[in-house]
Amino acid sequence: MTLAPAPKLQIAATPDPVNDTAAAFWRTKSLETMTASEWEALCDGCAKCCLAKLQDADTDEIAHTNVACRLLDLDTCRCGDYDRRQRRVPGCQVLTPSTVAHFQWLPSTCAYRLVAAGRDLPWWHHLVSGDRDLVHRVGASVWGRAVPEAEAGPLEHHIVTWPA
Repeated sequence: MTLAPAPKLQIAATPDPVNDTAAAFWRTKSLETMTASEWEALCDGCAKCCLAKLQDADTDEIAHTNVACRLLDLDTCRCGDYDRRQRRVPGCQVLTPSTVAHFQWLPSTCAYRLVAAGRDLPWWHHLVSGDRDLVHRVGASVWGRAVPEAEAGPLEHHIVTWPA
């Protein structure tokens, strides 16, 4: 039996956001100067922004719930109809560079909120770690903790403190 040498694997270079400033665009660009693909890449996929929120009429205080938007796929933590979400869910709030500062309900770990404040991304963010599923494994997403809107009942019964 003759053994042939194993073929050499060619591994594509992956961006190194720690040492390569071009790969770490969020450290050098403002939200306003990001390309559309950079903007979309900034989302960590936690889906916390896709949970229903209640606002106190007297104090304007926001209460977070674990009730997912009807378009949210709870297995992937991704919108099931991202391109048409505003037409299908009229209350869907779209993030833009100008609205991020006004949406105080965004979680403290939200990449858009962090970059707008001049802060870096958390270690588990896929742009830092290279792992899109890490956000779920470390418990920084709604995965396994949200309930579908159709099954929830009154939102007041689903108030939680963990999205913040």
